[in-house]
Amino acid sequence: MFNFFHRNKEPKPCMSVLNTDMHCHLIPHVDDGSKGDDESLECLKTLQQLGYNKVYITPHFNFPRYPNEESDIVERFERLQKTVEQRRKEWGLTIELAGIAGEYRVDDGFAEKTRNKSFLTIAGKYVLIELSLHQHRMGLAETIFDVQMKGYEIILAHPERYPYFSPHSEELEELKNAGVYFQLNFLSLSGFYGDGAQNRAMGLLKNGWIDFLGSDMHNAVYAQAARDASNNKKLKKVLEDYSFMNSSL
Repeated sequence: MFNFFHRNKEPKPCMSVLNTDMHCHLIPHVDDGSKGDDESLECLKTLQQLGYNKVYITPHFNFPRYPNEESDIVERFERLQKTVEQRRKEWGLTIELAGIAGEYRVDDGFAEKTRNKSFLTIAGKYVLIELSLHQHRMGLAETIFDVQMKGYEIILAHPERYPYFSPHSEELEELKNAGVYFQLNFLSLSGFYGDGAQNRAMGLLKNGWIDFLGSDMHNAVYAQAARDASNNKKLKKVLEDYSFMNSSL
């Protein structure tokens, strides 16, 4: 079992204003996230102590790297739910697993999922999408429009992490005008992903373009980074100065 931090080092519940985390990778062995039940439980415990009351779990759907099937992911989520319930008292867990969704890479298999309406959604209507961290994808606006025409709403995961988008990108502005929601990783504000992502994050916030904050929690390393970030001045200032939609989920 992972060592947990001592009582006198517990962070203040800085995320309680958000109530809900809507982006994390805590189903074991399905992507680059958790590698086992204890790691998932440690991450959930960390989210709870940061002030979250519930969490949506969003494994990667990314062909061919993570060719997950929705039916298998639902089964694995149900297994995790049982594990949480069995060990809730042992770990002191009160956080709720609000649901299973997905983080869908806009790749060559994405159009088929759109045609089949096979997405696992957040709160029954939001599809969380991600892009390549390295290469701009052409035709993004058309792809998103196709999903919207199927009755879904789109959340773009961590736009600050895409180096080909500046904080004042015309393409991002067009996506915002088309009704796309933006979700920022709160660890970007502490520099976890580097100076570039941190600077882009602040620029997007100043534009008023960020709708959700997510943990993008993957594993014990992220859990420690999140505990450290709970005392980060930039993050605290952002939580004071900006309103986010997490609590509506």
